[in-house]
Amino acid sequence: MSQANTFPKYRGKMEYHCLGCGQHYGIDELYYTCPECGSVFILQDLTFDELKKTSGQEWRDLFDARTATKKDSLRGIFRFYELFAPVIEEKDILYLGEGNTPIVASSPNLNDIIGITTAYKNDGQNPSASFKDRGMACAFSYINALLAKNNWDEILTVCASTGDTSAAAALYASYIGGPVKSVVILPEGKVTPQQLAQPLGSGAKVLEVPGVFDDCMKVVEHLADNYRVALLNSKNSWRILGQESYAFEVAQWYDWDLTNKCIFVPIGNAGNVTAIMAGFLKLYELDIIKELPRIFGVQSAHADPVYRYYSTKNPKEREFKPVTVQASVAQAAMIGNPVSFPRVKYFADKYETFGGKKSFQVIQVSEQMIMDSMLLANAHGHIACTQGGECLAGLIRAKELKLISENESAVLDSTAHQLKFVGFQDMYYQNKFPAEYEVTPDFSKANSPELVICAELKETMSESDYISKASGNVVAMLGLEKK
Repeated sequence: MSQANTFPKYRGKMEYHCLGCGQHYGIDELYYTCPECGSVFILQDLTFDELKKTSGQEWRDLFDARTATKKDSLRGIFRFYELFAPVIEEKDILYLGEGNTPIVASSPNLNDIIGITTAYKNDGQNPSASFKDRGMACAFSYINALLAKNNWDEILTVCASTGDTSAAAALYASYIGGPVKSVVILPEGKVTPQQLAQPLGSGAKVLEVPGVFDDCMKVVEHLADNYRVALLNSKNSWRILGQESYAFEVAQWYDWDLTNKCIFVPIGNAGNVTAIMAGFLKLYELDIIKELPRIFGVQSAHADPVYRYYSTKNPKEREFKPVTVQASVAQAAMIGNPVSFPRVKYFADKYETFGGKKSFQVIQVSEQMIMDSMLLANAHGHIACTQGGECLAGLIRAKELKLISENESAVLDSTAHQLKFVGFQDMYYQNKFPAEYEVTPDFSKANSPELVICAELKETMSESDYISKASGNVVAMLGLEKK
């Protein structure tokens, strides 16, 4: 059997490391926040330096070879097993087709409009149609291991969500089945019908509560503090580990050369941007990549606590303050008090140490820019969600602020599938956005579609009159001339 199809023998020594007080805890229990100080954890492999005995070229060759494997335990995110989860045994690994999502180069027309060469990484092509599957594959593999080790007869998985987390958590819980039960808590009226249908379809118990995501999170935190439940939000460090695979895949796609690459990532609960920074840093420390890409976090002005923190230029004067969120089309990013902010600061400081002061920046965009950018991308062949629109809006804003040059190229993160957010697209084209969104349709843009509704009912017209009327609408819409 080739090395590419052989499950690794390497096992690390992993511990929870508290970013507040520095305490370490073993991984035999479910920890989310530090029992001493309440801060969040990162997971560290204390034997990581052992991996440095393998050259960067050898790692590149191995990971490239694994892309062709048919061994489920080494497919998707787990082909990078040694880098993030080298304590999970092969029998416990879950693979539902997550990871290895495509990077799609933008059309020449879109690149001409933006003035920067762009590409989208379509994480909406994960099994539950969002990037959250990367983290869930790792988190549920760890849960699998705990079930076997402790012989538990039941465990309840629980998460707060604006849609994508609940869909992913319910899907992976349903795959394991048996002792694993799933409960998701959603903000009432603030998820799309498509996102509500997903956890229900996977058999989860769904509880809608008044308020926003931050309110749902308080309920989940209370449950995790007082009952034996597996919390699956960003406080779960195993979930964050799985999301590092995004960085590994981007690097591999560009043949491990990230010169002049800029990565744009939407920031909500801030787990994804920290995971991506952590992933690139691991590649850099192992000499797998020679240069760190620049990372731009993007936030809507309706939910921008991380932007506000970094907009204070003097680091000594920065103070993190939660914000009250307003309605946002980028629902996954509508979080005013991101759990992972301590991780953002930790990894951003480390990132800037190796990549320079401009290697991590945060940009604020408006709701109008998000919607216009999503529709601009999709009118040129993409399938970007609203968070993908947020990333393109961030790129446009970065160019306006002269933070990115024309010799650089941008990879934009479309975190979910476009179809999850078609309701916002419908509101745009029918000019039905509630005032609090601060979005007004702009149909002057090139390639803007047009919706024409025939008032007449087909049943009341003859077939020839119906064809004539419908054809006349097309002629009027496009200004066609007869042959």
